[in-house]
Amino acid sequence: MVHITDGVLSPIVIAAGWAATAILLALTLWRSNRKEEPLEQIPKISILTAAFFVASLIHISLGPTSVHLILNGLLGVLLGTLAYPAIFVGLILQAFLFQHGGITVIGVNTLNVGIPALIIAFIFKKGYSAGVNPSVLGIICGGLATLITALLMALVLVTTGEEFTEVAYAAIAAHAPIMIVEALVTGSVVGFLLKVKPEMLPERRSKNE
Repeated sequence: MVHITDGVLSPIVIAAGWAATAILLALTLWRSNRKEEPLEQIPKISILTAAFFVASLIHISLGPTSVHLILNGLLGVLLGTLAYPAIFVGLILQAFLFQHGGITVIGVNTLNVGIPALIIAFIFKKGYSAGVNPSVLGIICGGLATLITALLMALVLVTTGEEFTEVAYAAIAAHAPIMIVEALVTGSVVGFLLKVKPEMLPERRSKNE
């Protein structure tokens, strides 16, 4: 999941990451509290946070970062804006329990993984309401989330120093196969849920709403 480790980023980038994450956490929780009943979402949030947590346990180190399944596209599809706080909690657990990633960079890592999830939440909801095939939409969203995540991670590394440019390019290339797997997983899960538990998918609204 393109975790960036401690000691790599500049203090300014780290501080900016924490500030942006704090703002997005407040906004996503506030919006979710207005739009839906948070307590009713706890079981779904717990299951998907656990899946997100477990997905990164098998990873390949690549310089100051790592490569593995992310599932942020799936979280964006199923949790909407609540995907961001779920990812934040998952990253905290990974950092403290398994030293995967870093503690000081949790803010930046949450941005890198959470922003794509929020983008996907918007894209899937709009596409689903417009009548796009849910499975196809899931495939697109799963792959797109991975691509955006890799690009954000690369941008953060390059911003920190030119010495990380090659690592950034390598990380993007390394996520190409991950992108395919994520696309297939997300599309398959969406297709399965559509048949057995469609209420887990976002509410489909008409174009006039």
